[in-house]
Amino acid sequence: MNTIHRQILGIALPAIVSNITVPLLGLVDVAIVGHLGAASYIGAIAVGGMLFNMIYWLFGFLRMGTSGLTAQAYGRQDPAEAMRLLLRSTGIGMAIATVLIVLQVPLRYAAFMFVDASPEVQELATRYFHICIWGAPATLGLYSLTGWFIGMQNSRYPMLVAIAQNVVNILGSLLFVYGCGLKVEGVALGTLIAQYAGLLMAAALWRRRYASLPFPRQEIWQPAAMRRFFQVNRDIFLRTVCLVAVMTFFTATGAAYGDDLLAVNTLLMQLFTFFSYVMDGFAYAGEALAGRYTGAADRTAFRLTLRALFQWGIGLSAAFTLAYAAGGRPFLGLLTDHAEVLSLATAWFPWVLAIPFAGFTAFLMDGVCIGTTATRVMLWGVAVASACFFALYFGLRADYGNHALWLAFIVYLGVRGAVQAGCLIGRNRQHFHFF
Repeated sequence: MNTIHRQILGIALPAIVSNITVPLLGLVDVAIVGHLGAASYIGAIAVGGMLFNMIYWLFGFLRMGTSGLTAQAYGRQDPAEAMRLLLRSTGIGMAIATVLIVLQVPLRYAAFMFVDASPEVQELATRYFHICIWGAPATLGLYSLTGWFIGMQNSRYPMLVAIAQNVVNILGSLLFVYGCGLKVEGVALGTLIAQYAGLLMAAALWRRRYASLPFPRQEIWQPAAMRRFFQVNRDIFLRTVCLVAVMTFFTATGAAYGDDLLAVNTLLMQLFTFFSYVMDGFAYAGEALAGRYTGAADRTAFRLTLRALFQWGIGLSAAFTLAYAAGGRPFLGLLTDHAEVLSLATAWFPWVLAIPFAGFTAFLMDGVCIGTTATRVMLWGVAVASACFFALYFGLRADYGNHALWLAFIVYLGVRGAVQAGCLIGRNRQHFHFF
């Protein structure tokens, strides 16, 4: 195995372990409420999670922008700038979290305007929301620290934090649901406690390894630096708006088809989520290494990194397609014993098999674009893909219903990756000659 592959795996494997704990946590939450006797509990977790995705995804630039800029500072061997980026990102994150908590009631009302859920699901999701919103400071703080660690070529610390955080979350949810009988509220409390446990652990790990780095007291909020920070993150923010629009519409449309189809889409999306977090491990490697070699102006290493990432993407897509074909349906039975939901899921399961090859390029290109701060490319990719998603669904929904929703989603993934790859290759040929 050559050096580039070793570097990719050195970052990707801990990131994958870290990321896998996230869908596993979601699976456990779904499995906990899936055995409480009603599809509305599964729907409530789906809608409650969607509400926070709508909110937190909009501020994902705190992780992604911090990662790319920090990786470039690392490549330039500029630890003072790396520290300024961490302080800048966490400061902005705490300000945003404060606003979210203060405005939690109007935020909830605004979010439910996009969700046509049954009254029972809406009531349960509201309880979930008003508990978990108090975790905003911890969540956004972890965004900044995770992005910074990855930019510093250290995906091991985020792995340790994620494992500890999700163990606390699972144990807490089980305790509150089965020990205290709190149901959806118990899952929310387990999540809240785990968020702050993760933040405290991340801060302790940072202190252990990085406390000796230079601590700049000036130029943190320098206007030129802030303009650069927000220029990069503006495109990421707008790109995330498009992404949230698609994912929110997907869940909300499933809710409009009824609680059973909402539950079906939620179960099937767990398989997409599992694949996405594995691929995100390699996207994180793309962020760290592409940013590092961009900062160091090492064109050869950049080109070899991109080639190796695509080799891993193709291989993993083949493996996931085979695994889902062989064991995907029995796996759904572990998540719920609701016979009607499982029967309905069979009709839509073939769409899951198209996810890996349709989606892997989008994930890898996200990582490379973040590392090179080619954020406008990310924006164009998701904007064009989102337009295709909505056009295809509205054109076919009258005849195909939920099948049209899944077809539009698969096309969205493929177009997003193709546009990003085409734009990035064209940009690099013209400006950097990496290809």
